[in-house]
Amino acid sequence: HLPKIIGTLLLNNQLWKCTDDFGFLSPCRSLAVGHQYSSLGTQPILCGSIPGLVPKQLRFCRNYVEIMPSVAEGVKIGIQECQHQFRGRRWNCTTVNDNLAIFGPVLDKATRESAFVHAIASAGVAFAVTRACAEGSATICGCDTRHKGPPGEGWKWGGCSEDVEFGSMVSREFADARENRPDARSAMNRHNNEAGRMSLNDNMFLKCKCHGLSGSCEVKTCWWSQPDFRVIGDYMKDKYDSASEMVVEKHKESRGWVETLRPKYNYFKPPTERDLVYYESSPNFCDPNPETGSFGTRDRICNLTSHGIDGCDLLCCGRGHNTRTEKRKEKCHCIFHWCCYVSCQECVRVYDVHTCK
Repeated sequence: HLPKIIGTLLLNNQLWKCTDDFGFLSPCRSLAVGHQYSSLGTQPILCGSIPGLVPKQLRFCRNYVEIMPSVAEGVKIGIQECQHQFRGRRWNCTTVNDNLAIFGPVLDKATRESAFVHAIASAGVAFAVTRACAEGSATICGCDTRHKGPPGEGWKWGGCSEDVEFGSMVSREFADARENRPDARSAMNRHNNEAGRMSLNDNMFLKCKCHGLSGSCEVKTCWWSQPDFRVIGDYMKDKYDSASEMVVEKHKESRGWVETLRPKYNYFKPPTERDLVYYESSPNFCDPNPETGSFGTRDRICNLTSHGIDGCDLLCCGRGHNTRTEKRKEKCHCIFHWCCYVSCQECVRVYDVHTCK
């Protein structure tokens, strides 16, 4: 059973009730579209108005209220990235309206999908907080001065290295606060949350800037930077595809019965701390099922020429597809005029659109 937090965000001068399925704050609607979410992460959050926080989370919110909008922003970009990565799959990270669990019951089971959502959301929070600190949006954090070391040949340290350790600490303290039960699901959530955060460390890179007359690069300064979040999404999607199936084991400790996870298959390489783990099978997501949260794939657009999961054969689960023509207005015959503007004509083009039966 995933933790559900009921909160309130001030968006566009209205009180929006919100919740999430993985211990963070987010609106109860799809975050992929809609101008109403453009201000998410920029408005104040009142910790006392959020029923459902455990005491540790409430203390954290009050101590770090300045960066709580970045926590909300991190959830937003995590969900948006989830929807991008799964846009051509049977489960496309759909969020639901007017439901306290923004993914419905899909995340109630310990599946690959649950593993990915926890990981990408935790990574999103760490990413957003780290970026906000480097940009000077918060006074309690800033640039990282601990991981500099000696400069390389032809460059020196400068700029603002992003403090991913602080961002990961915020994500860990807030997201994992509810995952303290001695059961398998808490163990799985903690593992996948941490795997998501570690993806940031694994993908940090040196970003450099040249200084000198006419871009001569006489002096080059460099700093540690996070990659574009799409890189993190691609990285975690690979981890989803190679996620390790586990089995639950029970053993008795001084505090009582404790559940742990071990790999189901001994002949596979055991998962590392950077890999995703799960222990329940996913539904096929072909047909609507309110119990599993599947919306089915009827009326989904499919790719007729693809042999992958986004192709009409697989995405439509063998039911076949319909084809319709669609006229679209597009800019064409564009000409560059000196100086400096571009003029274009408007063309109408006809496309075939294929949707699942």
